Amino acid sequence: MQLQDMLYSQGFGVRRVCSGLVQQGWVELFDAQAGAWAVEQDSTREVDPEGLRFRVQGVEWEYHRLGYALLNKPAGTECSQKPSAYPSIYSLLPAQLRQRPNKGAVQGLQAVGRLDQDTTGLLLLSDDGQFIHKMTSPKKHVPKVYRVTCKHPVDEKQTTRLCSGVVLDDDPKPVKAAACDIVDEHTLDLTLTEGKYHQVKRMIAAVGNRVEGLHRSRMGRFDLPADLAPGQWRWLTAEELRLLTATS
Repeated sequence: MQLQDMLYSQGFGVRRVCSGLVQQGWVELFDAQAGAWAVEQDSTREVDPEGLRFRVQGVEWEYHRLGYALLNKPAGTECSQKPSAYPSIYSLLPAQLRQRPNKGAVQGLQAVGRLDQDTTGLLLLSDDGQFIHKMTSPKKHVPKVYRVTCKHPVDEKQTTRLCSGVVLDDDPKPVKAAACDIVDEHTLDLTLTEGKYHQVKRMIAAVGNRVEGLHRSRMGRFDLPADLAPGQWRWLTAEELRLLTATS
């Protein structure tokens, strides 16, 4: 693969822009044998992208044929490319992740499902359509755990109803939680395997309570890392990706 094509695939702009970055001396490649970085100014140089370490304008990047990223979504953000009232979660990502070329109509990494603007926590992003489908399809039954803060005290009567099934206003078929555990007087952990519109809030309302705070902490076997602050993102590791896909 030519260097300019590799940069294009990673979201550094159209090929003309990528070629210009190289020719102007803004791209460095790591020489494993020499153990040093070297400026590369030949945009047509053939490179093996797998495992390639490179710098663009002093920032080091890794090559990802398909992108799998994690964002700790903060409150007051929308999972939309065209937000209506709050900042977009995509504004928290570097331009390269938003500009990665895609065969579809939309470029860049896409949110794997959506969280409401006031919901925080674990949000995956990818440009792998099969992965997105696996993680979001109701038929795959990928468990998602939400930490729910309620306005009124929670009790076993409410959790029993949540697990046995409650009827939402637009669906006569009861919706069940896969698990429901009381954390303290006003907090519970709710596990769902599907994702209807405002589902947690509507389920809690159906048992006579109200959601005051909502945070997604887990998908499948993967927990939101404690060291990832709200608003921060990073690439998923191979082991984390394995944990996610092993349960889908």
